[in-house]
Amino acid sequence: MLPLLRSVWDEPRPPNPPSRAWRDWALVGVLVAVAVLEGVLRPDLPWRAVSVTVTVGLVPTLLWRRTRPLLMVVIVFATTSLAPLLTDGDALETYTMVYVLVLLYSLFRWGSGREVAIGLTIMLVTVSLSLFFGRLTPGDTVGAFAVTLSAIALGGTFRYRAGARMRELDQIKLLERERLARDLHDTVAHHISAMAIRAQAGIATSASRPNSATEALHVIEAEAARALDEMRALVRLLRRDQPAESAPGRRITDLEQLASPGRSGPSVDVEISDDIGDLPLPVEAAIYRIAQESVTNARRHARHATRIEVRVAADDTSVRLRVSDDGDSGLVRPAGSPGYGLIGMIERADLLGGTCEAGPAPDRGWTVTAVLPRTGAVT
Repeated sequence: MLPLLRSVWDEPRPPNPPSRAWRDWALVGVLVAVAVLEGVLRPDLPWRAVSVTVTVGLVPTLLWRRTRPLLMVVIVFATTSLAPLLTDGDALETYTMVYVLVLLYSLFRWGSGREVAIGLTIMLVTVSLSLFFGRLTPGDTVGAFAVTLSAIALGGTFRYRAGARMRELDQIKLLERERLARDLHDTVAHHISAMAIRAQAGIATSASRPNSATEALHVIEAEAARALDEMRALVRLLRRDQPAESAPGRRITDLEQLASPGRSGPSVDVEISDDIGDLPLPVEAAIYRIAQESVTNARRHARHATRIEVRVAADDTSVRLRVSDDGDSGLVRPAGSPGYGLIGMIERADLLGGTCEAGPAPDRGWTVTAVLPRTGAVT
């Protein structure tokens, strides 16, 4: 039991809480108007001026509910606990104060473990004191706890779902890194094999052609430099021991297989420019896999599509891939569960120092664009 409590206490805040947006200001404005309207339309509201003033004064706490959830809960509960000193012991009874449930939800959604524990303790102590001093009846207490626990459970549920999704995304990125590591392994193996062959050739012909040894050394030097660069990239990429598979990496020329006529669905037209020679194997493998994933998504989700175009071009510094279709761009496309294929493509491009973007085309269809540096430097 003690380790469980310690793990809850040490639970960090969820990362990247949403920043304050116009919706938050709109919510504050609506609640202020509702509180004032309630004060005007409820003649039975006791201590009307004090109740409306406190209710309106606490509404801005919603603006910091994600970044300072515990502090906002403390402010609200401290104020509502001290307010009876101004109302001869009567509790605030405005319906608008229901927004406190949003603060409790935010505490359990965005607070750290210790903030949740402290906030829950403050809430229980406040409710217990209200019950002890007679400001709450036992029936009201049961109802209040039921509603409060619902908000707490909702915050905990969304927190768990967000954490589970984040772990799934991390797993997808890790798998993409492992695939890229295998491609880099193939590249290094290719260079070492070339070095060994040239060394053997230089030794075999050194007696009859003395200059062949010098030529072989120059080739070996160039291959070794490239192998060392890509080996350093491999070491930076790997974070744990991982056995490399011996299957050869895909090349850009393999994109022609995506246009196999025997496949059902829209036709695939592949066009590869002539200036893609001498590309690193990781770049070629990344171009192939991004194109393969894009074509698969288009065949699966592009409704009414009749044609998929794959275009690969390169210049002195970068390689550009564009995959487009002529399907219905007005439809929202589910990219996996949910969007994991696109996440893998973006992660692979980012690791190689490039970019990958996907979205609807201006006229119709869907377009995936990837730009990778020609050197394929792994970040």
